[in-house]
Amino acid sequence: MNKNVGGIDRTGRIVIGIIAGIAGIAALLGYWGAGAVIGGVALVVGVILLVTGTTQKCPINEAVGIDTTERGK
Repeated sequence: MNKNVGGIDRTGRIVIGIIAGIAGIAALLGYWGAGAVIGGVALVVGVILLVTGTTQKCPINEAVGIDTTERGK
């Protein structure tokens, strides 16, 4: 699988992934009153965003044909 995530897309995924992961952990531990389900969803979304941002590979982008790297412009 070729890299298809770059630039602002990559940075945004990493930053939002960290924020969502922290929010998910806080909700699961009871520090944030969003509930366990919301916390679990936020944690999963955060991990997915972090993985796709750091590896620069997104299967959904590939399926749709989106490439945000310099090569894709």
